[in-house]
Amino acid sequence: TIDMQHGINDHSTSISMLQAIANSPTIPFARVPWNEPGIIMKMLDAGTCGIIAPMINNKEECERFVSYCYYSPLGQRSFGPIRAQLVYGLDYIQNANSQIITLAMIETKEAVDNLDEILSVENLNGVYIGPADMSLAYGLKPQFDVKEDPVFSNIKLIVSKAKEHGKIAGIHNGTTEYAKEMIALGYQFVTISSDYRAMSSFAQNIVKEMKEIKEIKESSSY
Repeated sequence: TIDMQHGINDHSTSISMLQAIANSPTIPFARVPWNEPGIIMKMLDAGTCGIIAPMINNKEECERFVSYCYYSPLGQRSFGPIRAQLVYGLDYIQNANSQIITLAMIETKEAVDNLDEILSVENLNGVYIGPADMSLAYGLKPQFDVKEDPVFSNIKLIVSKAKEHGKIAGIHNGTTEYAKEMIALGYQFVTISSDYRAMSSFAQNIVKEMKEIKEIKESSSY
Protein backbone atom coordinates (compact mmCIF):
# COMPACT_ATOMS: atom_id res chain seq x y z
CA THR A 1 0.00 0.00 0.00
CA ILE A 2 1.47 3.31 -1.11
CA ASP A 3 0.50 5.85 1.52
CA MET A 4 -0.24 9.18 -0.11
CA GLN A 5 -2.22 10.53 2.83
CA HIS A 6 0.40 10.60 5.58
CA GLY A 7 3.39 9.08 3.80
CA ILE A 8 5.86 11.32 1.98
CA ASN A 9 4.61 10.27 -1.44
CA ASP A 10 2.97 12.12 -4.31
CA HIS A 11 1.84 10.95 -7.73
CA SER A 12 5.30 11.31 -9.30
CA THR A 13 7.18 9.40 -6.61
CA SER A 14 4.48 6.73 -6.59
CA ILE A 15 5.29 5.82 -10.20
CA SER A 16 8.76 4.49 -9.36
CA MET A 17 7.25 2.53 -6.46
CA LEU A 18 4.67 0.98 -8.78
CA GLN A 19 7.42 0.10 -11.26
CA ALA A 20 9.31 -1.70 -8.50
CA ILE A 21 6.18 -3.50 -7.30
CA ALA A 22 5.50 -4.67 -10.87
CA ASN A 23 8.62 -6.86 -10.67
CA SER A 24 6.95 -8.97 -7.97
CA PRO A 25 3.59 -10.73 -7.52
CA THR A 26 2.54 -8.03 -5.02
CA ILE A 27 -0.79 -6.30 -5.71
CA PRO A 28 -0.41 -2.50 -5.49
CA PHE A 29 -2.82 -0.46 -3.40
CA ALA A 30 -2.79 3.26 -2.65
CA ARG A 31 -4.23 5.22 0.22
CA VAL A 32 -5.08 8.51 -1.40
CA PRO A 33 -4.88 11.88 0.41
CA TRP A 34 -8.63 12.46 0.28
CA ASN A 35 -11.88 11.40 -1.34
CA GLU A 36 -11.13 13.44 -4.45
CA PRO A 37 -11.71 12.16 -8.00
CA GLY A 38 -8.56 13.56 -9.61
CA ILE A 39 -5.98 11.73 -7.51
CA ILE A 40 -8.08 8.54 -7.30
CA MET A 41 -8.35 8.29 -11.08
CA LYS A 42 -4.68 9.19 -11.64
CA MET A 43 -3.55 6.44 -9.25
CA LEU A 44 -5.79 3.89 -10.97
CA ASP A 45 -4.45 5.01 -14.35
CA ALA A 46 -0.93 4.57 -12.94
CA GLY A 47 -1.67 0.93 -12.21
CA THR A 48 -2.93 0.58 -8.66
CA CYS A 49 -5.50 -2.18 -8.18
CA GLY A 50 -6.94 -0.99 -4.88
CA ILE A 51 -7.86 2.40 -3.46
CA ILE A 52 -8.23 3.20 0.24
CA ALA A 53 -10.10 6.47 0.82
CA PRO A 54 -9.75 8.22 4.19
CA MET A 55 -12.45 9.82 6.33
CA ILE A 56 -15.55 8.36 4.69
CA ASN A 57 -18.30 9.44 7.07
CA ASN A 58 -21.62 8.68 5.38
CA LYS A 59 -23.33 6.90 2.53
CA GLU A 60 -23.19 9.85 0.12
CA GLU A 61 -19.42 10.27 0.54
CA CYS A 62 -18.96 6.54 0.06
CA GLU A 63 -21.09 6.49 -3.10
CA ARG A 64 -18.98 9.30 -4.55
CA PHE A 65 -15.77 7.45 -3.69
CA VAL A 66 -16.92 4.23 -5.34
CA SER A 67 -18.10 6.09 -8.44
CA TYR A 68 -14.62 7.56 -8.97
CA CYS A 69 -13.10 4.07 -9.10
CA TYR A 70 -15.25 2.40 -11.76
CA TYR A 71 -15.95 2.99 -15.41
CA SER A 72 -19.51 3.51 -16.63
CA PRO A 73 -22.06 2.04 -16.04
CA LEU A 74 -20.82 1.33 -12.50
CA GLY A 75 -19.23 4.72 -11.96
CA GLN A 76 -17.84 7.88 -13.51
CA ARG A 77 -14.14 7.10 -13.89
CA SER A 78 -12.66 8.86 -16.90
CA PHE A 79 -10.87 6.74 -19.50
CA GLY A 80 -7.12 7.15 -19.89
CA PRO A 81 -5.28 4.26 -18.19
CA ILE A 82 -1.87 5.24 -19.59
CA ARG A 83 0.35 3.02 -17.46
CA ALA A 84 -2.34 0.56 -16.33
CA GLN A 85 -2.99 -0.46 -19.93
CA LEU A 86 0.73 -1.02 -20.52
CA VAL A 87 1.00 -3.21 -17.43
CA TYR A 88 -2.29 -5.11 -17.59
CA GLY A 89 -2.92 -5.28 -21.33
CA LEU A 90 -4.99 -3.70 -24.07
CA ASP A 91 -8.14 -5.35 -22.69
CA TYR A 92 -7.79 -3.38 -19.43
CA ILE A 93 -11.03 -1.48 -20.04
CA GLN A 94 -12.97 -4.75 -20.30
CA ASN A 95 -11.60 -6.09 -16.99
CA ALA A 96 -10.91 -3.08 -14.79
CA ASN A 97 -14.30 -2.87 -13.07
CA SER A 98 -14.01 -6.45 -11.86
CA GLN A 99 -10.40 -6.05 -10.70
CA ILE A 100 -10.46 -2.83 -8.65
CA ILE A 101 -10.77 -3.03 -4.85
CA THR A 102 -12.42 -0.14 -3.00
CA LEU A 103 -11.96 0.29 0.75
CA ALA A 104 -13.58 3.14 2.69
CA MET A 105 -11.85 4.20 5.90
CA ILE A 106 -13.98 4.25 9.05
CA GLU A 107 -12.32 6.68 11.44
CA THR A 108 -14.93 8.89 13.13
CA LYS A 109 -18.02 8.74 15.34
CA GLU A 110 -20.10 9.81 12.33
CA ALA A 111 -18.78 6.93 10.27
CA VAL A 112 -19.51 4.42 13.03
CA ASP A 113 -23.04 5.84 13.41
CA ASN A 114 -23.55 5.48 9.63
CA LEU A 115 -21.81 2.11 9.36
CA ASP A 116 -24.77 0.11 8.02
CA GLU A 117 -25.50 2.73 5.35
CA ILE A 118 -21.84 2.89 4.28
CA LEU A 119 -21.64 -0.90 4.06
CA SER A 120 -24.81 -0.96 1.98
CA VAL A 121 -23.15 0.97 -0.88
CA GLU A 122 -23.16 -1.15 -4.01
CA ASN A 123 -19.74 -2.11 -5.39
CA LEU A 124 -17.92 -1.03 -2.23
CA ASN A 125 -15.61 -3.94 -1.43
CA GLY A 126 -15.00 -3.19 2.19
CA VAL A 127 -14.00 -0.89 5.02
CA TYR A 128 -10.65 -0.19 6.66
CA ILE A 129 -10.20 1.12 10.20
CA GLY A 130 -7.86 3.98 11.00
CA PRO A 131 -7.40 3.33 14.74
CA ALA A 132 -5.40 6.48 15.47
CA ASP A 133 -8.05 8.85 14.11
CA MET A 134 -10.81 6.79 15.68
CA SER A 135 -9.03 7.04 19.03
CA LEU A 136 -8.84 10.82 18.65
CA ALA A 137 -12.53 10.96 17.78
CA TYR A 138 -13.37 9.34 21.12
CA GLY A 139 -11.08 11.46 23.26
CA LEU A 140 -8.16 9.01 23.43
CA LYS A 141 -4.58 9.59 22.37
CA PRO A 142 -3.88 8.52 18.76
CA GLN A 143 -2.69 4.93 18.90
CA PHE A 144 -2.64 1.52 17.23
CA ASP A 145 -3.46 -1.85 18.81
CA VAL A 146 -6.30 -0.32 20.82
CA LYS A 147 -7.89 -2.35 23.61
CA GLU A 148 -9.85 0.51 25.19
CA ASP A 149 -13.57 1.01 24.72
CA PRO A 150 -15.44 2.43 22.92
CA VAL A 151 -12.82 2.04 20.16
CA PHE A 152 -12.24 -1.67 20.78
CA SER A 153 -16.01 -2.25 20.83
CA ASN A 154 -16.19 -0.41 17.49
CA ILE A 155 -13.46 -2.65 16.09
CA LYS A 156 -15.48 -5.74 16.99
CA LEU A 157 -18.71 -4.16 15.71
CA ILE A 158 -17.20 -3.18 12.35
CA VAL A 159 -15.89 -6.66 11.54
CA SER A 160 -19.27 -8.15 12.50
CA LYS A 161 -21.23 -5.67 10.38
CA ALA A 162 -18.87 -6.12 7.43
CA LYS A 163 -19.48 -9.85 7.53
CA GLU A 164 -23.26 -9.27 7.58
CA HIS A 165 -23.00 -7.13 4.44
CA GLY A 166 -20.57 -9.48 2.68
CA LYS A 167 -17.75 -6.91 2.73
CA ILE A 168 -14.04 -7.07 3.52
CA ALA A 169 -12.97 -5.78 6.92
CA GLY A 170 -9.52 -4.23 7.21
CA ILE A 171 -7.50 -2.57 9.98
CA HIS A 172 -4.08 -1.02 10.51
CA ASN A 173 -1.98 -2.60 13.26
CA GLY A 174 1.13 -1.68 15.18
CA THR A 175 2.36 -5.20 15.86
CA THR A 176 2.10 -8.70 14.44
CA GLU A 177 0.61 -9.92 17.73
CA TYR A 178 -2.32 -7.54 17.48
CA ALA A 179 -2.73 -8.26 13.75
CA LYS A 180 -3.10 -11.96 14.54
CA GLU A 181 -5.82 -11.09 17.07
CA MET A 182 -7.62 -9.09 14.41
CA ILE A 183 -7.44 -11.99 11.95
CA ALA A 184 -8.94 -14.20 14.64
CA LEU A 185 -11.79 -11.69 14.97
CA GLY A 186 -12.44 -11.98 11.23
CA TYR A 187 -10.39 -9.18 9.66
CA GLN A 188 -9.32 -10.17 6.15
CA PHE A 189 -7.02 -7.24 5.31
CA VAL A 190 -4.35 -6.28 7.84
CA THR A 191 -1.53 -3.81 7.47
CA ILE A 192 1.27 -3.84 10.04
CA SER A 193 3.40 -0.86 11.05
CA SER A 194 5.07 0.97 8.13
CA ASP A 195 8.41 1.14 6.36
CA TYR A 196 9.32 4.24 8.40
CA ARG A 197 8.45 2.63 11.74
CA ALA A 198 10.17 -0.64 10.80
CA MET A 199 13.42 1.12 9.87
CA SER A 200 13.43 3.48 12.86
CA SER A 201 12.61 0.64 15.26
CA PHE A 202 15.46 -1.47 13.87
CA ALA A 203 17.85 1.47 14.15
CA GLN A 204 16.77 2.11 17.75
CA ASN A 205 17.46 -1.52 18.62
CA ILE A 206 20.98 -1.26 17.19
CA VAL A 207 21.68 1.88 19.25
CA LYS A 208 20.25 0.21 22.38
CA GLU A 209 22.44 -2.87 21.90
CA MET A 210 25.55 -0.73 21.42
CA LYS A 211 24.74 1.31 24.53
CA GLU A 212 24.49 -1.95 26.49
CA ILE A 213 28.10 -2.75 25.50
CA LYS A 214 29.20 0.64 26.86
CA GLU A 215 27.27 0.07 30.08
CA ILE A 216 28.88 -3.35 30.56
CA LYS A 217 32.39 -1.85 30.14
CA GLU A 218 31.68 1.00 32.53
CA SER A 219 30.42 -1.41 35.20
CA SER A 220 33.39 -3.77 34.75
CA SER A 221 36.02 -3.97 37.50
CA TYR A 222 38.84 -4.22 34.96
